Amino acid sequence: MQKLNFSKYSFRFKSSENNIQIFDEIRKKFVVLQPEEWVRQNVVQFLIHEKKYPKQYINVEKLLKVNGLNKRYDALVYHPDGSINIVVECKAPSVKINQATFDQIARYNLTLKADLLMVTNGLRHYFCRLDYKNERYIFLNELPPNN
Repeated sequence: MQKLNFSKYSFRFKSSENNIQIFDEIRKKFVVLQPEEWVRQNVVQFLIHEKKYPKQYINVEKLLKVNGLNKRYDALVYHPDGSINIVVECKAPSVKINQATFDQIARYNLTLKADLLMVTNGLRHYFCRLDYKNERYIFLNELPPNN
């Protein structure tokens, strides 16, 4: 898989039915290794090892209803009280991050109401804090660590 703009992490792989699979420690199962999945797995390790978010507060690839449509978010980080701290949108490295990507995560966040957003294709990462009072994004240089 392509080298991403993350630290080097250790992963478990296996080959099954002509597919390479990677072990997702959040879902506790092997999943097919596609470019977007490679980014998602690196994001999970980044959240755990670099930003010190506990695994039990991270959720990956779950169904979400947005305007009556079924969507899937890539990753969430919860606060201990169950409210949502971070929504993460992952794209494959070949996908450029653009306004449509931010529009997608903003639509998801209408339902989720997170404090922070992270958008990444593994090569470029964008972080922002939501200012709900003034209805704007505040872009950050990096994702705040768990405190």
